[in-house]
Amino acid sequence: QVQLVESGGGLVQAGGSLRLSCAASGSSFSPFTFGWYRQAPGKERELVATINSDAITNYADSVKGRFTISRDKAKNTVYLQMNSLKPEDTAVYYCNARWFRHYWGQGTQVTVSS
Repeated sequence: QVQLVESGGGLVQAGGSLRLSCAASGSSFSPFTFGWYRQAPGKERELVATINSDAITNYADSVKGRFTISRDKAKNTVYLQMNSLKPEDTAVYYCNARWFRHYWGQGTQVTVSS
C-alpha cells in the first residue's frame, strides 16, 4: 500500500521561504515520477513541479526560478523548496507519485500573507 505523507506547510510572509517534504512508503519508488500539485480555493488542482526517476525536473511557468523540486532516493523523500513566495502561492499542496497509476498524499496548507 503506497502512502505519501506531506509536511512543512505553514504561514509565511510574502518573500519568505518554505520547504515541503513528502515521505513515501509501501513500495520501491525508484521508477516513480514524483510531483507537487496545488489547489487554491475555488480553483482546479494544478501542477507545480515534477521529478522523474532520472532526476529530470519540470516546473509550471508560475514557479520557475523560485521553486526547486528534489528527491532523496535513499530516504524515499521528495522535497519542494519554495523561495520568494507570493500571496498567489497560497494553496493546499499535494504530493503525487506516479507509476502506472497515481497516488496522492493528504495535502499540506501553505498560506502566504501580503
